[in-house]
Amino acid sequence: MRGIGYGRGMGFFGMFVYSEGRWAEQATADQYLSVDVHDSDFATIDYHPSGRGRGRFYLGIEPRHYFGDPTASKPVDAAAEISGFVDWARSVVGAKISASDLAELIADPDGSDPENPFVEDTVAQLIALLGLPLPAHLQPNA
Repeated sequence: MRGIGYGRGMGFFGMFVYSEGRWAEQATADQYLSVDVHDSDFATIDYHPSGRGRGRFYLGIEPRHYFGDPTASKPVDAAAEISGFVDWARSVVGAKISASDLAELIADPDGSDPENPFVEDTVAQLIALLGLPLPAHLQPNA
């Protein structure tokens, strides 16, 4: 996969919400997926309904590690969020994703550096697992 973050010059910021079969700036239904990219370094993933988890996890690195401030984000219960999101994906968008595939994408709760230097690439991998189209601003050459 070609990195969609490469060549931007500075970090990317953007928020995209998927509900009712399309990407928009805000949720239009109670069932949604929100992706908030911060400076190409981390993405906050919120999903509703949350089911087993709290409905939030991170890609890249957790904000508490990124900012060096434990109050910047609550620690993620990775097992609960993986289970909750796998259930959400199946019930809301009809995607059968594996827990192990998702576990490879989420931010390490211990704060180790992410594999991808641009979190947009990891966001694109998550969206591909769900079988959804990329938001326009995350498409290559956007």
